[in-house]
Amino acid sequence: MTEPPGGSPGASGPGAVVVRLPGPLRDLVGGRRELSVSPAPATVDALLDTLSVEHPVLVRRIRDETGTVRQFVNIYVGDDDIRHGEGLATPLAPGTVVHFLPSVAGG
Repeated sequence: MTEPPGGSPGASGPGAVVVRLPGPLRDLVGGRRELSVSPAPATVDALLDTLSVEHPVLVRRIRDETGTVRQFVNIYVGDDDIRHGEGLATPLAPGTVVHFLPSVAGG
């Protein structure tokens, strides 16, 4: 299911989706910067469902109780923000890199 890239042979191979996590979310997955999900889920929604099995706290930080992406979390598939495309139905292909980025307030 999810493995740290390089954590086991082939963990981030061509059939996987790689999830990159910023510092604020790494504590929720044991300090890892990346997770590899193989086989690649078909959509962002399916990716979150897969991650929720091993990392439920991470997924609760990203989606609310209704399954909607929280207002202050951005998800990028490659360079594209899913909010400006197909949302959670955004398709994923093997080798895709997904970024979960919580907004940071400050000034």
